[in-house]
Amino acid sequence: MEMTAGTNKSLPSQRVNTGKNQQTTQMHYTPHNMATVAADAAASVHASAHAGPMNDAKAKTVLKEAVDAVVNSFAKHTHGHGRVNVVEALQEFWQMKLERGADLTNGALVVYESQPATAPPFVCYVSLPGGSCFGSFQICNTKAEARRSAAKIALMNSVFNEHPSRKITDEFIEKAIADAVTSFQGTTSDAENPSTGIGAFKFMLEANRGRSMLEFQELMTVFQLLHWNGSLKAMRERNCSRQEVLAHYSHRALDDDMRSQMALDWIAREQESPDIIANELEVAEKDLEGARLAGRELRFYKEKRDILVLALSQISPNGETIA
Repeated sequence: MEMTAGTNKSLPSQRVNTGKNQQTTQMHYTPHNMATVAADAAASVHASAHAGPMNDAKAKTVLKEAVDAVVNSFAKHTHGHGRVNVVEALQEFWQMKLERGADLTNGALVVYESQPATAPPFVCYVSLPGGSCFGSFQICNTKAEARRSAAKIALMNSVFNEHPSRKITDEFIEKAIADAVTSFQGTTSDAENPSTGIGAFKFMLEANRGRSMLEFQELMTVFQLLHWNGSLKAMRERNCSRQEVLAHYSHRALDDDMRSQMALDWIAREQESPDIIANELEVAEKDLEGARLAGRELRFYKEKRDILVLALSQISPNGETIA
């Protein structure tokens, strides 16, 4: 079970208010505390993953129990008691990471986005400072409840990500490459050739040695989108080597310029295949909802949806591009 995709032009952004007028709870973080909480998180996820065969209802119950267990453990080790405001706790967690020297280019701000709705169920997404995205994984009857649900799953993953097993080490890379060779029926020589898929995977892992899996997932989202959008295929047709592409995009953030370019690519496809955007958007919406309810990291799914929404907004009813 995975316990674990940015500007959304169609959804209003809400930011956590940490001003003096808001009552906050002081948290006491130390490296020892976080290591203990991360260990508890790992134990909770391990127990959930070995709960035996599960139908959808059972899986949702196990997910909720694992999330609650980690949040309660977090409260115990940082507050000394079992209750915590998860929205405040998530913000405080990332503020603590920033103060401890984490490389957060855009600061420690956690951003919430409520999906427009006038009646339940309400849906909320939360974007973490590094770019990872999570969403409310329960059926929520209020917007506040949806925000708390999103904060819970994000806090669980943030804490779990501190566990040593989530760091990319030499041992991790060796095992990951061996698994990839087995899964794709490759050879050890493939891993040494950056022009192969396994070699590219090894290159990316080695370039991110010392980072966490959540940080690595944020980088992988860029390449997932480039593959989905057809950009990687286009670059190969221009004789760009896989290593050149990896080296370039490994240092490029997913920004509005990249989203706009991808939206333009889909607008061009719409001219050749009418309704392709609407059809792709329908699939993207279903994928996003399924991943959200499963408690998975959502940035790839959400970015796909947002890029398609942006593309669709630029096309007039008669199929012409709006200037």
